[in-house]
Amino acid sequence: MTLAKVQGLIATGGRPPIGETLGFQLVDAGEGWAAFEGVPGPEHFNPMGFVHGGYAATLLDSACGIAVVTKLADDQAMTTLELKTSYLKAITGTTGKVRAEGHVISIGRRVAYVEAKLTDADGRILATATSTLLVIQQ
Repeated sequence: MTLAKVQGLIATGGRPPIGETLGFQLVDAGEGWAAFEGVPGPEHFNPMGFVHGGYAATLLDSACGIAVVTKLADDQAMTTLELKTSYLKAITGTTGKVRAEGHVISIGRRVAYVEAKLTDADGRILATATSTLLVIQQ
């Protein structure tokens, strides 16, 4: 997949299969970056009544992965090797729309490094992530 294919996915609704399950979609991308948005609901709550950390991690992982995809050739793919997520502010039922944006820091023939942040509609940072991804020749 390349940047052109990523932009084609956005044009057709931007929803990867995991986005169907968790209710988020790819909304924007450019060379070396990508953004997903979603509105977490009660189905995403943990037993304490907050949005489960896995929801945030999944959006951040998706943003990191697709950011790398925008830099790949047609005969390349990627997979996450490591994702480190830091939670800075609770996501609640009143948080509303959240946006995860990932930016490629470095990409080589085999490994890419990416940073991402998850923000609310007011731009407050809710969580951050760093990721290492394996670049695969197909």
